[in-house]
Amino acid sequence: MKEKIIITGGCGFIGSGILWALNRDGLDNIIVVDELGSSDREKNIASLKFDELIDKDDFISKVLDNSLSSLNINTIFHLGACSSTTERDLSYLIENNYNYSRHIARFSLKNNIRLIYASSAATYGDGFLGFDDKDNIDVLSKLKPLNYYGYSKQWFDIWARHSGALDKIVGLKYFNVYGPNEYHKGDMRSFILKAYQQIRDKGEVSLFKSYKEGVSDGEQMRDFVYLKDAVKMSLFFFKNRDLGGIYNIGTGEAHSFNQLVEAVFKALELKSNIKYIEMPQDIRDQYQYFTQADISKIRRVGYDSDSYDFDLAVADYVNSYLKLNSYLSS
Repeated sequence: MKEKIIITGGCGFIGSGILWALNRDGLDNIIVVDELGSSDREKNIASLKFDELIDKDDFISKVLDNSLSSLNINTIFHLGACSSTTERDLSYLIENNYNYSRHIARFSLKNNIRLIYASSAATYGDGFLGFDDKDNIDVLSKLKPLNYYGYSKQWFDIWARHSGALDKIVGLKYFNVYGPNEYHKGDMRSFILKAYQQIRDKGEVSLFKSYKEGVSDGEQMRDFVYLKDAVKMSLFFFKNRDLGGIYNIGTGEAHSFNQLVEAVFKALELKSNIKYIEMPQDIRDQYQYFTQADISKIRRVGYDSDSYDFDLAVADYVNSYLKLNSYLSS
């Protein structure tokens, strides 16, 4: 029987990117798992190749009764989760981001299936302790996320290490990923998409003022990583199956929101037009002023590809996808 690959959250942003990359490698023996019928996510996979589409509730039921064990599953990419950093329902996050992940991890270990799951850079909180992806229990337990979403991801990382699962499975701490197939994400869309829409509609972009001494307006910084790079880094662990642990997925270089917006204007061959607005009071205490992935660990284990040049990546996204309202296609 031909080996199967499962992608949970496969209709979503990074999930559909993984599906696209696997298709480009000639693989279509793939089961896509997602919450169906609740958004336009299915458009992300309309041009991609896969064997079957399963609702997430049906999938988790099959995981719990072990009925999937007969399918000869090779790998599970577990990307399905609540990804809203503003979600306040802790019970919902625990069920979807923690319990759901534990069920899949136990199933994978029991059946000798490769598991690659999405953690998050949100686990690093305000970055006071740095962005080093050491995954010993002392380091993991000291991190202080700024929101419930970050905690839900951190708790699973801690469980995976404490249980010994992390020696065999891989957790990926995605930084600020942007790129095609994120149209459905609402407020969680990347700022590049939001900036493009603001320029298209109003000819200007609004950025938050800074409330931190020493940081000018618009100079808040992020490690912005293009989807195509994030996917390539993720598939490195699909091909190198002996590796376990947690790894950062980013470029290792931070850029300011000013630089980001200027790159969008440049891609559109327009003069920059930025205004600075008040940051909502309810997010000021949770706002990250700087993120930058330490990618030395993934380099040490053999990942040697260069990331897209920042301006070229933004231009590729803007001109090949946003201007055309297009999706990834195999």
